[in-house]
Amino acid sequence: MPGDAIFPGRKLGFGLMRLPTGEDGQIDIARVSALADRFLAEGYTYFDTAYMYGGSEEAFRRAVVERYPRSAYTIADKMACWVMNSQLGAKEMFEESLRRTGVEYFDYYLLHSLQASRNEDYDRYGCWDFCAAMKREGRIRRFGFSFHGEPELLEDLLTRHPEVDFVQLQLNYVDWESNAIWSRANWEVCRRHGKPMVVMEPVKGGFLANLSPEVTRELDALRPGLSPAGWALTFAATLPGVGMVLSGMNGMEQMEDNTAVFRGLQPLSEAEQAALCGVRERILSQPTIQCTACRYCTKGCPMGINIPEIFKAENMLLTFGEHIRPHLYYGGLLKTGSARASDCVACGQCEAACPQHLPIIRLLQDASAHLDKE
Repeated sequence: MPGDAIFPGRKLGFGLMRLPTGEDGQIDIARVSALADRFLAEGYTYFDTAYMYGGSEEAFRRAVVERYPRSAYTIADKMACWVMNSQLGAKEMFEESLRRTGVEYFDYYLLHSLQASRNEDYDRYGCWDFCAAMKREGRIRRFGFSFHGEPELLEDLLTRHPEVDFVQLQLNYVDWESNAIWSRANWEVCRRHGKPMVVMEPVKGGFLANLSPEVTRELDALRPGLSPAGWALTFAATLPGVGMVLSGMNGMEQMEDNTAVFRGLQPLSEAEQAALCGVRERILSQPTIQCTACRYCTKGCPMGINIPEIFKAENMLLTFGEHIRPHLYYGGLLKTGSARASDCVACGQCEAACPQHLPIIRLLQDASAHLDKE
């Protein structure tokens, strides 16, 4: 089925993984509501949440479901096999997500973060068959999966499951040729199978929204007024086969910028594509940790290490050299509950969960050498 039939309307989706919080650390419903209001007023309708996005489903219910008619929005949710057990199976998780969001059906429903380490569990817990049954009953309108694995696995999954309506992939211009994310290779697999794609991490967790002033000026000379985030979003949105692009907009400035990009979306020219290739080469030449702060690594850490924030401090050092700021930032993390980087016991659960396939154990050792100085 053509992608525009599966994802009608504008291509921008509101990703609800990184929502704004208040001083108490809780999701700020008033701010989420204001962002949702602006998003819907601009004519966008697609919201993306997941069972594993702590508080996100409830925030969506309060900000959108309880304030708008069902016809005003579409909602995508996700099932996570890695927390399933004998008491919490596919049915129980699905029903809980319906209760949390307050809807009677999901417009889009996905198996969450499929990769080699989770493939067998989705089979073992009968998730594929359960979701197919829910689609037949009308409780799921479109069924897909988000994917963080190798193209060979994606090829196998789409061959074995032709019933899938769409696939969610990490696609951005920095990861396009990556041998760890496989953006281009996985995009090509979906194209061969005729599967429309939802794009996640188009701005790489905000990383591509904060380019150097020099690079920003160079891009602005080619297309004045298009922000660094806008360049990344345009790259992803204009790829053939892409039906939806998710952006985690946690501030009104981001909302205004992103909606404006899609309001006047124009494909990149050959010169502009070449410019982004140059930006990619410069970014990849820098020794920074390309963590997107998804926080999947922290949920099972036995030591309570705030891995993404420690990597943020380490990136400050890698980018700007020895300076007091990253040390103060790291000290603040320790005061607010994080264990030290040196407390890592190398259990490996973080590396198994990381969608970016980062060597987290080694990177924590490096961070410890720089930050755990007496």
